Amino acid sequence: MQSYSAPLNDMKFIIEDFLNSGAEDTLFKQNDIEIEDFNFILDESSKFCEEILLPLNQSGDKEGCTFENGKVKTPKGFKDAYKQFVESGWQGAALDQKYGGQGLPYIFNVFFDEMITSSNMGFGNYPGLTGNAFEAIKKSASDDLKDLYLPKLATGEWSGTMNLTEPQCGTDLGLSKAMAKPQEDGSYKLTGTKIFITGGEQDLSENIIHLVLARTPDAPKGIKGISLFLVPKIIPNKDGSLGEENSLSCGSIEDKMGIKSSSTCVMHYNDAKAWLVGDLNKGMKAMFIMMNGARLMVGVQGLGMSEVSYQSALYYAKERLQGRSLKGAKKPEMSADPIIVHPDVRKTLLKMKSLNEGIRGLIAFTALQVDVAKYEKDKFKKQRADDWVALMTPIIKAYATDIGSESANLAVQMYGGHGFIKDHGVEQFVRDARIAQLYEGTNGIQALDLVGRKLPMHNGRLLRSFFHEVKEYIEENAFNYNLKEVMPHLMKSFGRLQQATAFIASKGLSDPEEGAGPATDYLKMFALTSLAYVWVKYIDISNRKMNDDPKGFYKAKIATGTFFLNKVLPETGALMSSIMSGASSYTKYEDDFFKSSFS
Repeated sequence: MQSYSAPLNDMKFIIEDFLNSGAEDTLFKQNDIEIEDFNFILDESSKFCEEILLPLNQSGDKEGCTFENGKVKTPKGFKDAYKQFVESGWQGAALDQKYGGQGLPYIFNVFFDEMITSSNMGFGNYPGLTGNAFEAIKKSASDDLKDLYLPKLATGEWSGTMNLTEPQCGTDLGLSKAMAKPQEDGSYKLTGTKIFITGGEQDLSENIIHLVLARTPDAPKGIKGISLFLVPKIIPNKDGSLGEENSLSCGSIEDKMGIKSSSTCVMHYNDAKAWLVGDLNKGMKAMFIMMNGARLMVGVQGLGMSEVSYQSALYYAKERLQGRSLKGAKKPEMSADPIIVHPDVRKTLLKMKSLNEGIRGLIAFTALQVDVAKYEKDKFKKQRADDWVALMTPIIKAYATDIGSESANLAVQMYGGHGFIKDHGVEQFVRDARIAQLYEGTNGIQALDLVGRKLPMHNGRLLRSFFHEVKEYIEENAFNYNLKEVMPHLMKSFGRLQQATAFIASKGLSDPEEGAGPATDYLKMFALTSLAYVWVKYIDISNRKMNDDPKGFYKAKIATGTFFLNKVLPETGALMSSIMSGASSYTKYEDDFFKSSFS
C-alpha cells in the first residue's frame, strides 16, 4: 500500500541541530518568525498532505486528466483539494510579503514540497510552478506587471507555467521559432506552439499566467535572440479583475507514463497578447531564475518519491510473512517471519533510508544558502552562498531524482509480484518518479552543466565553495574522538573527488570529449561525497546528543550514517576507476559498430 507519514522529526533535527547557529538568524529573525511557530506550520502542512492529498494519489492516477473541446478536467477531488490549498494560504507561504505572501524561509518550501510530492506528485506540479513563475516575474518584470500579477499568484487564484520546449527544440532553445511582434501600445503579439507545458490548461485556478520564450522579428539568431514574455490566459483589467480571453488555446494533453493527474499540454499561441519580461533578447537570463528554482524543486521531488517508496517498502517488509530468519524463528508464534528479518531486505531498506536522510540534509543546507544569499550583507558570505547554490543545483537535481527512481524500483522489488500489480500502488511510484530525471533538463544535461559550466566558472570559484567548506571541517575535526571511525571515509572520498576534478579539468583542456565523457560519473561521485560530509556532521551532532536520547533518535542516526559510509560511499571507488580510464573507449567507438546486425 502507499504508506506515508511526514518525516517531521528528521526535518526538525535538520533545523534545530544540523543547521543550528547558521540558521537561526537567517531563517527566523530575518523572516520575523519563531522556531516554535515554524514547527507548528510544518505540522499543519503535513496534515494537509497526509489527510487531503495522499488519499487522492491512486485515484488521481487511475482517472487522470481528461481533455475535451480545448478544456482540461483534473481528477475527482483535485478542485476541492486545490481550493483548500489556496484558502489555507499554502501557495504564498514562502513568497514575498510585499505581494501578499507570508515570507516564510525558503527551507519551508523545500520541506513542504517534499511532503506534497510524497503524498501526491501530480498535484504538486500545479502550485510548484506557480511559485517559480512568481519569482521570475518578481526579479525581472516591470513594476506594473509585478503589481498586477504577483498578488494573484501569491494567493493561488492564478497559476503560472513555463513555456520553453517546442516540437523541434528541447535543450537547444536557440532553435525556437515562436515569434513575438511588437505593438504600438508596448505589448506584443505572440505566435507559436509549445509542448510539454505542465498545467498549461486546467480547471483549478481562475486564470493561468504563461511565461513564454520567443524571439522578435529582428532578434539575433540562436540563444542570443530569445526573449521572455508574459502571456495570460485571460487578460486582466487594471484593477486585477478578469477581462477578455486571450488568443491562445490548448491543442491536446499528453498520454503519459506517469503523473497522470498533472496536465501536460500542447499550447498554441495565435497572435496572443503578451508583455516583455526583463530586457529584450535576455530571455534566458530571466527564465533561468525560474528554471534554477524548478531544478532544485525537481530534486526535492526525487527525494519525496524516494521517501514514500521507502516508507511503503518498510510497511510491507514488516507485514509480509515469508520464510524464517537464518538464525532461527524471530516470530515462532506466526506461520513465518516478516521479510524484514532477511539480510538483503534490511540492506535495501537501509540504503533507501540513508540516502533519503543524507539528501534531505544536503538540500536543506542548500536551501539555507538561498536565504543567506538573499539576506546576508557581507559580500564575501553572500557570494559564497550564491556559489554553493549554483554548484549544487545540477547535483541535487540529477542525483536526487536518480535515487527517487531507484528507490521506487526497490519498493516494487520489496513487494515482489504484489508490487507489479496496481492494487498496492507502488508501481505508480516507478511511473511517477521517472519524469523527474527528464524534465527541467535531463540528468545528462545536468552533468554537462556541472562539468562544462560550473567547474570552470570564475576560475573554479564555485568549486571552492564546497572544497573549502569540507576541507575546513576535516581540519577542524582532525582530533574529534566522536569521528575517529567515520572521518577516514569522508577523507578518502574527498581525496578521490579532488583527484577526479583535476583529471577532468586537465583532460578537458586538450580534448572536450574527455572532459564531458565522464560527467555523469563525476556528478554521482560529487553527490556521494557531499552526502558523506552531511552524514559525518550528523554523526558528530548525534554523538553529542546521546545523553538526552530517550527514544533512540540519535542512536539510530549514528547507525544509519555508519551504514551509508561503509556500504554506499565506497561506490566512489568504482566511479574513480571509470573516470580515470578516460572516455576514448566510447568516444572513439566507430559508428558502424553500433549496428545490431553485420549481415
